[in-house]
Amino acid sequence: MKFKLYILFFLISTSLFAQKVKTSIDTTKNKIGAEFQLTLTTEVDTLSKVKFPEPRNFGALEVIQSYKIDTVKNGARYELIKKYGLTQFDSGQYVIPKIPVLINGKPVFSDSIKVEVNTIKVDTLKQKMYDIKDIAQVDSPIGTWWIYVLLFLAIATAGFFLYKFIKKRQREPKAEVIVFKSPIEKATTLLQQLETKGLWQKGEIKDYYSELTDIARNYIEEEIHIPAMESTTSELIEGLRKAAKQKKLKLSNETVENLEKVLKQADLVKFAKIKPLDFEIEEDKKRISNSIVTIHKSIPEIVEENDELTQWNEQQKELARLQKLKKQKRVRIITTIGILLGMVMLFVLGLIYFKGFDYVKDNFLGHPTKDLVEGKWIYSEYGNPGVRVETPKVLKRIDATKTLPKDAMALIKEMQTFGYGSILEDFYITVSTVTYKQETQIDLDKTAEGYLNVMEAQGAQNIIVKTEDFDTQKGIAGKKAYGTMTVLNTVKGKSTKMYYELLLFSQNGGLQTILVMHREEDKYGQQIAERMLNSVELQTAQE
Repeated sequence: MKFKLYILFFLISTSLFAQKVKTSIDTTKNKIGAEFQLTLTTEVDTLSKVKFPEPRNFGALEVIQSYKIDTVKNGARYELIKKYGLTQFDSGQYVIPKIPVLINGKPVFSDSIKVEVNTIKVDTLKQKMYDIKDIAQVDSPIGTWWIYVLLFLAIATAGFFLYKFIKKRQREPKAEVIVFKSPIEKATTLLQQLETKGLWQKGEIKDYYSELTDIARNYIEEEIHIPAMESTTSELIEGLRKAAKQKKLKLSNETVENLEKVLKQADLVKFAKIKPLDFEIEEDKKRISNSIVTIHKSIPEIVEENDELTQWNEQQKELARLQKLKKQKRVRIITTIGILLGMVMLFVLGLIYFKGFDYVKDNFLGHPTKDLVEGKWIYSEYGNPGVRVETPKVLKRIDATKTLPKDAMALIKEMQTFGYGSILEDFYITVSTVTYKQETQIDLDKTAEGYLNVMEAQGAQNIIVKTEDFDTQKGIAGKKAYGTMTVLNTVKGKSTKMYYELLLFSQNGGLQTILVMHREEDKYGQQIAERMLNSVELQTAQE
């Protein structure tokens, strides 16, 4: 009975965990520039998550089209079909490498396929000749037009507020600020300046009455110390009468009534749009002027104890006035900066909402491996026996012999190592070649283990290793080790989880290794690794 249960458990576990990716291609021979249609098919249960890769190249073949995934329901399982359009513009024989498909986060590889690209025979005697076509107009991508619209609106809005701010500053008087010795001097001067403007003669009666009554209100507020500027007409008159009784001002009812008439007339002009006649305007101006003079004469004279105290009070008033002006200027500047920052934040938040935070961070703040992906790549050969590989940067020669034990160095005839970055950084590449003094049988599995032990000595921890066979485009067989590790940076006091891929090849007693490491969640690092490893080609060891 137990034996039967074991068999049943084994069958169930096999059916649950054994995942396969079927690989097929429409043709293995094609002309230059023609499309090979590669099809990957996998069958999974309804709860599985499948992620097909989206690289630019599969080996030496360029991906010109990535078709949508077709889903076929087969009972309680799904059959997912992913097609790629591949092409090559150089004739020759090529290998479509094994392609990793992530099923529930675990890579399952397709089969490699050999294809042949043939040249096209052209008979120049029979083939008609045609003129060169004009440059074709390409429409802008629909998916990004809103970004430019939003950017334009943000710039236009910021420009509008800047324009308003500059115009407001230009309208402000540039003349020196006049300092008045007393409220009566200020009021009489402003009344004279109001007459020189000729506002009511130009038909600007509302503006004239506004300035006229503001002069009177401001004088009363400064001289009698009641809130005249923010009070209604009735409140102002009532406050003036109370102040006259409290401060024993010699104000006649006629003076107060004349002032009240002008204030009520101004209210009608401003709110009821009444237009007084010319002689009425003259009379109102005289009433205001006489009221101000009468109020001034009614105030009891206060004899100052000394001139120094009076001068000190005036200085304090002037200092307070200047501080108020500085505060207003500071508020305007802060408001303008706030508006601009608000527009920038609105633009950034819009990008985050539509494109995601990673898009904003990578494109505006920068991303080191993204810059490597989009930069100019170099295809070069390193070491002996040579390793030809495409890299985002030229690899620099480094001395790695110090990291090897002395007994291992005694067997080595020549060792060359080239690298970019460091194991303590977020991205690391090394290419190493070794030739031995005597012909040596190399166990690639043990070599990979020894390579990782060296990395562990350099600070790597918790190394997870998986191995599989690997073939280059020309069919040279090797070993691939991949997995994750934790790298501890003692200087910065932080640890980083890294994903690594290590290729090892043994040819005629020579050893060739290629290592790529990047942060586990770095999608750009993954793109670099795929492009590099798919471009690897090897030279045989030199005798």
